[in-house]
Amino acid sequence: MTQQTRKWEFIGADGDFRIASPHLTSYLYFPLANEAGLMSSVTPTLHGDIKTGHNAFLNEPVWAENLHNSRASRNFWIYTEEAGAWSCAGNSAAQHSRRYEAGGEEDAEVEAGFLWHKLTRRHPALPLTVETISFVPAGDDTAELMKVTLTNTGDRPLTLTPTAAIPLYARSADDLRDHRQVTSLLHRIYTLPAGVEVQPTLSFDERGHRVNRMSYSVLGREGDGAAPEGFFPLSDGFIGEGGTHDWPEAVVRNLPPADTAGAEREGGEAVGAIRFREVTLAPGEARSYVLAMAITDGRTDAGRIEAEYLSAERFDAWLAKTSAFWQAKIGTVSFRSADSEFDTWMKWVTLQPVLRRLFGNSFMPHHDYGRGGRGWRDLWQDCLALMIMEPEEVRSLLFNNFAGVRIDGSNATIIGAKPGEFVADRNNIPRVWMDHGAWPFLTTQLYIDRSGDLDFLLEEQTYFRDAFTDRCKRRDETWTPESGTLLKTASGEVYRGSILEHILLQQLTPFYLVGEHNHMRLEGADWNDGLDMAADRGESVAFMAFYAGNLREIGRLLRELKERTGRATAEIAEEMLLLLDTLGGEPVDYNSVEAKHERARMFFEAVPGRVQGGKAAVDLIALAEDLERKAGWTARHIREREWIASKDGSRWFNGYYNNDGERVEGDCGEGVRMTLTGQVFPVMSGVAAEEQVREVIRAVDRHLLDDRIGYRLNTPFGGIQPNLGRAFGFAFGHKENGAMFSHMTVMYGNALYKRGYAAEGRKVLDSIYRLCLDFERSRIYPGIPEYISEEGRGMYHYLTGSASWLLLTLLMEVYGVRGRFGDLLLAPKLAGDQFDAEGRAAVTTLFAGRTLEIRYVNAGRKDAWNCAVAGCTLNGAAVEAKAVNAPDAAGGVVLPREWIEALPAGGVHRLEITLE
Repeated sequence: MTQQTRKWEFIGADGDFRIASPHLTSYLYFPLANEAGLMSSVTPTLHGDIKTGHNAFLNEPVWAENLHNSRASRNFWIYTEEAGAWSCAGNSAAQHSRRYEAGGEEDAEVEAGFLWHKLTRRHPALPLTVETISFVPAGDDTAELMKVTLTNTGDRPLTLTPTAAIPLYARSADDLRDHRQVTSLLHRIYTLPAGVEVQPTLSFDERGHRVNRMSYSVLGREGDGAAPEGFFPLSDGFIGEGGTHDWPEAVVRNLPPADTAGAEREGGEAVGAIRFREVTLAPGEARSYVLAMAITDGRTDAGRIEAEYLSAERFDAWLAKTSAFWQAKIGTVSFRSADSEFDTWMKWVTLQPVLRRLFGNSFMPHHDYGRGGRGWRDLWQDCLALMIMEPEEVRSLLFNNFAGVRIDGSNATIIGAKPGEFVADRNNIPRVWMDHGAWPFLTTQLYIDRSGDLDFLLEEQTYFRDAFTDRCKRRDETWTPESGTLLKTASGEVYRGSILEHILLQQLTPFYLVGEHNHMRLEGADWNDGLDMAADRGESVAFMAFYAGNLREIGRLLRELKERTGRATAEIAEEMLLLLDTLGGEPVDYNSVEAKHERARMFFEAVPGRVQGGKAAVDLIALAEDLERKAGWTARHIREREWIASKDGSRWFNGYYNNDGERVEGDCGEGVRMTLTGQVFPVMSGVAAEEQVREVIRAVDRHLLDDRIGYRLNTPFGGIQPNLGRAFGFAFGHKENGAMFSHMTVMYGNALYKRGYAAEGRKVLDSIYRLCLDFERSRIYPGIPEYISEEGRGMYHYLTGSASWLLLTLLMEVYGVRGRFGDLLLAPKLAGDQFDAEGRAAVTTLFAGRTLEIRYVNAGRKDAWNCAVAGCTLNGAAVEAKAVNAPDAAGGVVLPREWIEALPAGGVHRLEITLE
């Protein structure tokens, strides 16, 4: 069976691909979605669920292990007198039973593109080919469309009876087990002229029993618009006594339809089973059937949906429109190099951040991250890619996101459905991830560098308020939901502080909340959610390095703010002067854990769920110096205290302390313990000295690089670690315990590029790409998964923040296209063999509201990091770009933003850079 599988291959350069016998690979699925809110997944056998959210599934929710569930199928049956019942999707008991017999496997192929999916199957006994195309139209309707085309490829007529069959679950995922039969009694089932509709009377979910408005329907017509012959609206009537959805009596015995249009049923499991009239296909003749699976607020406007979608002509028009929509969406950034396959593969990586915006962390078959939506960290990391692809939306998104910050530097963890909406904790589970404060500044810094919008730092935003204070260590019993979720002053006014103030609070409070080794406390966990059992004495050295880099960069930003705007001061809440200890107050001894704790206590007592409302004007340079002092102390502390040596001569950074106050990394009884995260952030942040970076690279290659799966997240820790986190309860080589976690591996590559180790960074990124390309091992469609398991299989595909980081790394580091306070900085780090035979490499991207094709010309095909810019033309005219003298942009040039903004809007402007 394995030997029959084939690698997918691209068809042209637009990203379309095909794969033979995809049904012989488990866990394959493909996303279908639109901006209106419909989310689907489809497998090579047309399984997968259709939904608009956790409480609105059209068919039965599935996860990776039950993707074959026939109640979540989009089946289409053919019945003939000579061959009986046959599923065009490969979903019949007879087809399954023959699969392992000699010659029993059927011919099948999938083609897919942005965002459409085509399955082609050939009948094993009849001259019949069936093509099924699925997509979600890029419009305002929450509906999935499917067109089934039957073609007689023989030399004699074929008479057959078609039946579509999509089971209708029509309720919340919560009802999958709890109240499954009871909630089916709520169903009101209607047969319409073109299909079956279900509208439950009530919804049972965590919100309580409510009158339901949502309606779920399966509608179908022949390609020429002819109506169906009849329907089987009830599941038990369709499958028959003792029957199943993969061998239904109504099809196997070719029974007449149970109902025609106008029937109404109360209660029971429903199915959108639509019987079309018997048809005889002449040799070479084809006949199409078009289906719509819709979720609507209120009864289905079936007539409108039929007119809009249910003909072959309308289906094809919407398919073309939808394909063009997605091509335009991902076309805002594209790469051209010597490896055209890589360039095309990156189109799918580019799509993934958009999918994550639409799907959140859930709603794909690998939905282990819960009930949908995104977390705090996701809000900021997903914006990294949106800045490149959809920059017009980013400013408002960033501004709205800052409303989730608490005055104690922590943040809301329940994210609302609307931008900037945060919900107070409903379950009394206070928790703080210590890394959460680090990401907002990283994203804001990128925004300011690309836009030059330094004034954004001075915009005023509200703060989030709920019952938790002191970074969730205390509960304010005076707070009630009626108090609202906005921070107020002592006089009862809603308090607003600058975005700069929000950023400072997020960096400063964890600086003082250290463990006994004077590193920031791990609290609930950091980026690695699996390190969640060390809240008392655990420390995260890795993210302390990240915060140190942020403090240094905020200082740089403040100096630039004064230089470019002439502004001398900024206003902050008076209470924050306690945290800025060098600004007129009594300086804190940073070497003293007790002194830091005392300063944190003083600040928390000053802001017990409210502020006085007074503002202090602080000098920008003095503020920068305070932050730089903290950053410098932190960097020295980590370099000196956490630089460890192994018996084998390897040297690297310890990244963590556990809940017993013990250093996590280094030699131990079970062997070497090492984490990749502990190396990435000291390198990326600049905390690691130059020689330390070289030692880290050698140690990572020795202890974490596995030729089979790439760079592991950690070495084996020798069993569970109840004093560190749940991750080590997982099987080694899976998820956060030793898998190749794409997110951190990409960030490792990014860090190496940043520090000037381009060849080593390229090796890291290439390891991921080559494994994803190896279908026999990774078993995924084009794109990057969240992680690679011990067996080499890609897991949690599509919905991963690693796609944003890979896109960002390729654009900003490899192709060197960055912003510098609004100006365009070009400093490529392409390897010589990444230039094509003519010595060219190019990227098309948005910058300053213009589409730019940035083409590098390197006739000698030398490594770009060893070259300098010898010439520059803009739309064919020579321009004098300013050379850059910066460690991370050696040999680069800067083009003023006004040059770019002066270009005509629309079209593509060509910028050619000659390298020598």
